[in-house]
Amino acid sequence: MTDPRGPAFASSVRRSWTAAVRAALPRHSRAVRVLSVVALLVGASIIAFPEIVPLNTLVLPLLVGSLILGPRHLPWFVVFMLVLVVLSISRQADVTVRTVGAALTLFVAGFIILMTSFRRTRLGVGGTQGESMLVDLRDRIQGQGHIPELPAGWHAETALRSAGGTPFAGDFMVTSVPAPGRLEMAVVDVSGKGEGAATRALLLSGAFGGLLGAMAPHDFLPAANDYLLRQDWEEGFATAVHLSLDLDTGVFKVRSAGHPPAAQRAAGSGRWTVHHAEGPALGILPGAEFPSVGGELRRGDALILYTDGLVETPNRDIELGIDRMLGQAEQLLRGELDGGARRLVEALGSPHDDRALLLVHRT
Repeated sequence: MTDPRGPAFASSVRRSWTAAVRAALPRHSRAVRVLSVVALLVGASIIAFPEIVPLNTLVLPLLVGSLILGPRHLPWFVVFMLVLVVLSISRQADVTVRTVGAALTLFVAGFIILMTSFRRTRLGVGGTQGESMLVDLRDRIQGQGHIPELPAGWHAETALRSAGGTPFAGDFMVTSVPAPGRLEMAVVDVSGKGEGAATRALLLSGAFGGLLGAMAPHDFLPAANDYLLRQDWEEGFATAVHLSLDLDTGVFKVRSAGHPPAAQRAAGSGRWTVHHAEGPALGILPGAEFPSVGGELRRGDALILYTDGLVETPNRDIELGIDRMLGQAEQLLRGELDGGARRLVEALGSPHDDRALLLVHRT
C-alpha cells in the first residue's frame, strides 16, 4: 500500500531527519578528523599486531585531543576513543589481566579529560587556547608598566617578582606620558598574592592605565578609589603610590593610598629621604583624599617606589624593613644604576610574596 501523502512527504521527513542529526552531532573541525583517523589507525594496529602495539598506545591521541580540541568537540572525541578501546579489547585473541588494567587506565584518563572539558565549558575555549589567553593578558599587564623612551638625562627601570616565582602577580605598574616632558607612573599592590590576586590585577591594570593617562594627577587616585568601590569585591582593596614627574625641571609629586613611602637618594650627600604621603587604601573609604608630598630630582639623584613585599614580613616591622631596604640600596645602587631595580628585588623581600620596584634616576 502506498503512502497517501506521497513522495514529497517522505522527502520532507528525510530532510528533517538529516537536519536534526546534523544539529545533534558536533561540527567536526579538521583537527577532529585528523585525530579520529590517527586513532583508527592506532586501533587497527593494536588489533593486527597485539604483540607489538600495546593497548595503552590509544592514550596518545586521547592526550593530544585534550590539548587542542575545544569543549564542544572534546567530549565526543573521548567517547569515540573509549569505544575504540572496547573494540580493541573485543578483538584481542588473549585478554590478560594486563590488558584489562590498561583498559581501565584509559577509561580513567578519559573520565579525567571529560571532567576537565566540562570545566573549560565555563570559559568557552579549550585546549591550549585558555592558557594562551592568560599568557596574553599577563603580557598586557606587564606592557602597561613599560617605560617609554625618556629624554636625555633620565633613566627609569622596573622589576617585578611574583609569589612562588609564578608568572602572575598581584603587583603591577602602569605608566603614561600624557604630555611632552611629563611622566606619570603608579605602582599598585592588589590584596592577596600570586594567582589569587592576579585576576583582580588583570582588571585593575587596564582600568588604572586608562585613568592614569586621562585624569589630572591629583584626580587619579580618587578616580581609582571610586572605581574599586564600584566593583564590590569581598577582598576588594589595593594600595598604590602615584608619581607625577616633570622631566624638564625634575620637580615631582608623590601621592600614596595606603602604600609604603617613596625614597629619594641625594647624589651630593648620599643620604636617603623618605617621602611619607598619607592616604587610605583604595576601595575602602568613599570620597577619600590623597594629599601629595613634593620634591625635586637633581643631577645624580634617584627615586624608588616599591610594594610592601620588599620591606614587610610577618616577623618584621615595616619601618625596619624600609631601613634594611635603604641600606641594601646604598650598596647595590652605588656606581652603576643599570639593572639596579632587578638587583634590589632579588636581594630583598620574601619569595613567597609579590614584589615590585620602580627606579627613576636623573643622570
